[in-house]
Amino acid sequence: MNRLHTPIAHDIQVETRGEVSLAAPDYAKAKLLAVVERQHEPVLAARVKLTQESNHAVVKPAIAQAVVDLNGRPVRAHVAAATMQEAVDLLQDRLTARLARVHRHRDPRRQHVPAGRGAWDDEAAREHRPHRRGLAPEERRIVRHKAYSLPSQSARAAVFEMEAMDYDFHLFTDATTGCDSVVYRDERAGGHRLATAGPVGEPEPGLTVSTAGVPELAVAEAVSRLDLTGLPFVFFTDTATGRGNVLYHRYDGHYGLITPAR
Repeated sequence: MNRLHTPIAHDIQVETRGEVSLAAPDYAKAKLLAVVERQHEPVLAARVKLTQESNHAVVKPAIAQAVVDLNGRPVRAHVAAATMQEAVDLLQDRLTARLARVHRHRDPRRQHVPAGRGAWDDEAAREHRPHRRGLAPEERRIVRHKAYSLPSQSARAAVFEMEAMDYDFHLFTDATTGCDSVVYRDERAGGHRLATAGPVGEPEPGLTVSTAGVPELAVAEAVSRLDLTGLPFVFFTDTATGRGNVLYHRYDGHYGLITPAR
């Protein structure tokens, strides 16, 4: 690997929130540097965010998130643990696993990319996710509204994007049908699932397709449905725009809304 493209420790950006110990940033830098030094592609940038929740009732108050620019491809990992040291150790494992998936996607012949200490299957990922803060429905607000041009891609490419960024779902435009769609982790059956606002085509291997119709809702109605079902998100067609939207529960207890840019 070209060492000119490997971030040295003081170039790794670390952001802290809450009462994070003074030793934690250097520990996180060392762990992240150990990951990027093993990569066989240039790592152009790397940053870490460490958050210590102030609520002592939270079971896993230490949250660690990292984003690495792997030769122009952002790769993200996000974990929570009882202590910050444990969170950083888990972050190292999960980021290594995410990067390994990217390497295998780019070059299927690479079958022996290090995958970290943990298996990091869907069950392990759920176990180490931050717990959602409990807020009464009347206290919740849409505190983040992200609008962006949806990528036109295949469902398989959408799954890769979701996994590389360690998201629970990914909103995109199906390249075949031109319809707004979402892929997500199927927690009950395992694997990945596709929901689309258009016609349902032949499923790809390893990807099941939801046969439930995508509801047409106003944003306020989507909020009510999300609260009623208790699901992590709701995919719907906005009655005002006719486009696919995702309303989801944030870890801070409020809502986030993702919409296509007009």
